[in-house]
Amino acid sequence: MIIGVGIDVVNIARFEERMLRNPRLALRLFTPGERELRPESMAARFAAKEALAKSLGAPVGLHWQDATVVRNDDGRPHLEVSGTVAARAEELGVASFHLSLSHDAGVASAVVIAEG
Repeated sequence: MIIGVGIDVVNIARFEERMLRNPRLALRLFTPGERELRPESMAARFAAKEALAKSLGAPVGLHWQDATVVRNDDGRPHLEVSGTVAARAEELGVASFHLSLSHDAGVASAVVIAEG
């Protein structure tokens, strides 16, 4: 059963400009491994975290670093959640997340489906 769906899009140039203006923002939003990525990949991961929050009903109090996007051995992205995000997922009965990422033509996007 689908519990929630979230989608988000990010303008990559504006995202990169914001990150350059405020370097501490990356420390708040991304896990150490995510901070090593190219700007378009970071923008896609930011979109994934926004889409994840939306799939969970966008509650106040989720911590950005309680979700990280990692790649499976076959290259497909998936979400690893902990802390506040895992607690909200458990509260809603989420058993798994499905994630799709893309970046092209200056835009990064992500879709998250929360499944129970």
